[in-house]
Amino acid sequence: MPGGGHQTTVGQEGAGTGEHKRLYTDQERRRRDESAWTLVQGILAPLQFLVFLISLGLVVRFLGTGTGVGAADASVVVKTLVLYTIMITGSIWEKEVFGRWLFAPAFFWEDVFSMLVLALHTAYLVMLMGDYGDVNQRMLVALAAYATYLINAGQFLYKLRAARLEAANPVAIGA
Repeated sequence: MPGGGHQTTVGQEGAGTGEHKRLYTDQERRRRDESAWTLVQGILAPLQFLVFLISLGLVVRFLGTGTGVGAADASVVVKTLVLYTIMITGSIWEKEVFGRWLFAPAFFWEDVFSMLVLALHTAYLVMLMGDYGDVNQRMLVALAAYATYLINAGQFLYKLRAARLEAANPVAIGA
């Protein structure tokens, strides 16, 4: 490969070469494809999105009508538990594929933003369990958590698309 051929994330350009680097090395791709955690992530991600949509509807309904706080709270708790599950299993996946629990170069910024998503969801739980703030403030924290979740989900979808393009045309990405 021109420019030395070292591996970094998709979209980063080689030092003055104009080349785009591969998301996965051949060994990382093999480990990804062989890992049971890849399937787990593939199941949990759409499940989390479904839980998000239901919860978002319940939170917005509460904020708009003032009714259904119990359902809204329960849905945010479920969403947060699914988030914790996907974060833990995602960390295991990252360790298997990249040899790091978090912040592997290929997913560094996704992991950084995931920490913000996790912090906001956790803040919601602290508010709920510690009886901090009022219910409207708590629901606004939930909405902030959900906005960051959507951005983070978009980051991961971008990487999924990049990985599929790379698999379909490995020469063009690495050339």
